Amino acid sequence: MPTTHRSPAPGGMSRRGLLASGGALGLGALLSACGSEEKSGEAGKSGEGTGSGPWSFKDDRGRTAKVDHAPKNIVAFVSTAAALHDYGVSCTGIFGPSKPVGGKPNPQAGDLDVDKLTSLGESFNQFSIEKYAALEPDLLISNMFPPPALWFVPADSTKKIESLAPTVGINGARASLLEPLKRYTELAESLGADLGTEKVRAAKARFDKAERTLRKAAKANRGLKVLAMTGDDDQFYVAVPDSYCDLNYFKDLGVEFVEGKKSDDWGFWEFLSWENADKYHADLIMIDNRSTALSPKDLAKKSTWELLPAVKAGQTVPWSMEERYSYAGYAPVLEQLAAAIEKSKRLT
Repeated sequence: MPTTHRSPAPGGMSRRGLLASGGALGLGALLSACGSEEKSGEAGKSGEGTGSGPWSFKDDRGRTAKVDHAPKNIVAFVSTAAALHDYGVSCTGIFGPSKPVGGKPNPQAGDLDVDKLTSLGESFNQFSIEKYAALEPDLLISNMFPPPALWFVPADSTKKIESLAPTVGINGARASLLEPLKRYTELAESLGADLGTEKVRAAKARFDKAERTLRKAAKANRGLKVLAMTGDDDQFYVAVPDSYCDLNYFKDLGVEFVEGKKSDDWGFWEFLSWENADKYHADLIMIDNRSTALSPKDLAKKSTWELLPAVKAGQTVPWSMEERYSYAGYAPVLEQLAAAIEKSKRLT
């Protein structure tokens, strides 16, 4: 997600803007509700038409996407496609970072076999309209940070892109993680996903267990200060927790975060020079794991980074900043954070 752009955010998305991707309804209850609605022939609250007839879905912009048949050629932001894949819904095209990193799968790609999908572009503003049109898309889906802009869909090409197929946007900012998790479950179900499979139910059960584990770890380690960050060659970015749905949710579970101050109107980060990277005390640091952010190896080249107490103590953990919004995607994230909190000590 970070790029070299430095103009203001989504519309003319800046690097800083790009850095910002930055009581849930239980799966069983959702499955039951959707099932009863389908049996009675009534449309669900958000989507309808999982067969061969008309399909529609009301997204987080309040817009209703409509197709006169069940969508087949779905194009989505890479982590969105990965979330749908976890529910058994396939995409034909993706956009956003998907290439392997250091010989390992891109963390934003989840369990996708990206070699079998058409990529419209890896970086911001590299969305190929020609490739998109060639796919004869029925539907485009992406996240929003925040609404109404669709993540990684170039603002100056939005009208052209939206003329080719309906679009759906799911909000991932300034809300609890439970909200996009619920919305993607609803969206996947509307697209024909079977929420009753053993795989889907097992993922939800693992997520629920991980939630309890993280809540317990946070309670047992009260006072432990956690800082979520990313960085580029010039600056150290401290996250504003309430702006990120995952950090927002972790706070609800009891994790105590360093509260970055909003440095611009988008409000996702506090921008610090590397000389001031020690402005805040942190006992545990969450490091942006995206391929577009500075890796731990690159961060180690910054002298001030190596002097941070948490770094010196080895108390860091990857931050899956753009993890796919599925229970299968986030269960390991919760488990990893819980383990890091349990192993970390308060530093002075």
